[in-house]
Amino acid sequence: MTTTAAATRRKVLIPLATLAAAGAIAVGSGATFTSTTGNTASAVTSGTLKHTNSKDGKAVFDLTNLKPGDTLNGTLTLTNTGSLPAAFTLTEVSSTNAFTGANLSLAITDTTTGATVYTGTFGGLVDGTKTALGTYAAGDAHTYTFTVKLAQDTPNADQGKSANAVYQWDSVQLDGTTYNQ
Repeated sequence: MTTTAAATRRKVLIPLATLAAAGAIAVGSGATFTSTTGNTASAVTSGTLKHTNSKDGKAVFDLTNLKPGDTLNGTLTLTNTGSLPAAFTLTEVSSTNAFTGANLSLAITDTTTGATVYTGTFGGLVDGTKTALGTYAAGDAHTYTFTVKLAQDTPNADQGKSANAVYQWDSVQLDGTTYNQ
C-alpha cells in the first residue's frame, strides 16, 4: 500500500471513528425528557394536655367552730392551659363525716355553667369514683363552688364533730381523630 493510499484511508477512518464515537455517546446519554417534584419538610407536632387549679395543693375550704345554721362556701377555678380539648373529672379520693345522718351537707356547683356536680351528704360522693365534668376546650376556665351547710336542727350530740374530704381533678385527652389532607 502506498503512502498516499494509507494517508487517504486514515483521512476517511478518523472522521468515521469520530462519528461512531459521537453516536455512541448520544445513544448512551439516553437523551430523554425528565421531570422532578419535591415536598417541603412534612411535619407533625403533638398537642399539650395541662390544666391549672387555683387552689392546687390547698384546701377548698377550712372552717373551725361551725355552728348549726352556718353555711361555708369555698371556690376554685380549673383552667385548661393545654392546646388540646380535654374531658375533666372530679374524684373524691377519701372522706370522713362524723356528723349524724345528713346534718352536714355538701353541694358542688360549676358556677361557670350553672351545672350541679353533686348535692347530698358531705362525703357522699363514692370515694375513688370519677364524676364527669364535661369537655373543656383549650383555654376554657370553670369555677366550682363547694357549699357546706350544718343543718339548723343539728343535735347537741354533733358538738365537736368533724368532717373532711380530699378531692382530685383530672383531665384526659379526647379520643383520637383521623385527619385527611
